[in-house]
Amino acid sequence: MFYQEIIPDSRLKQYVKCYYSYESDSAVAFEDTVFPSGSMEIIFNLGPGHWQIAGGESYQTTPPVELWGQIISPLPIRSVGKNVMLGIRFLPHGAAFFLNEKAQGFTNQVVDYRDVAGKHVTLLHQRLLEAKTQPERITLIETYLFNTLDGRKKRADKSAIVNDVMRELHRRDFFENIETIASRYGISSRYLQKLFLQYTGLTPKLYSKIHRFQHSLRLVTKKEAPLTSIAYDCGYFDQSHFIREFKSFTGLTPGGYSLETSPITGAFAES
Repeated sequence: MFYQEIIPDSRLKQYVKCYYSYESDSAVAFEDTVFPSGSMEIIFNLGPGHWQIAGGESYQTTPPVELWGQIISPLPIRSVGKNVMLGIRFLPHGAAFFLNEKAQGFTNQVVDYRDVAGKHVTLLHQRLLEAKTQPERITLIETYLFNTLDGRKKRADKSAIVNDVMRELHRRDFFENIETIASRYGISSRYLQKLFLQYTGLTPKLYSKIHRFQHSLRLVTKKEAPLTSIAYDCGYFDQSHFIREFKSFTGLTPGGYSLETSPITGAFAES
């Protein structure tokens, strides 16, 4: 498998965490599980293969241009054939600028972004398929993002509040002082939480849990520290609390998790 991250233009860094390219080197089908990440993504499928996600008792093939809302529970996926993907991974509040609807409307869903954004995305996908080089594809994507942003500038002030609050969320006493933090921006704590849900698709508490889980996942993957140390370093009450929350986001205990059984997570971790 090949995985590479590409840094966005400086003017887009307040919305986009990175672009990434993923290619499977074999047509052999495999299954994996996607874990909550705290980010929304748009994925352009450019190869002959396709992806499937678990839906009920069977798998459903994803559309050529996928919009991933905030995933809040482990989601089984399947790769069929040789896949080539070019993805946009947004900052937690960044995708809201490229949606006509509130981010929370896509939580725990994978939908066709062409239905959300219209004919411009259909044309963009076709041009990406025709492009010969990766720099050419990135230029096409960034041109689309810039053009979309031109009509969404009114959202900037509220998004800035959400961005600032996300940084404060990393403090352990955030929820004890949420009224004070909200008043600093001249809003109520209830409205602050409403804004957060609108722009990220998550409540502040759930975002905080996913952020903490992602930190613990990196430490578990490294296998350099005992679980008790990881639990303490990530701010869990105790080891049992850590194990319970890790399992809720992965379906596995920390001790039962391994990169060898998770090729997608493994590819991303090696970048």
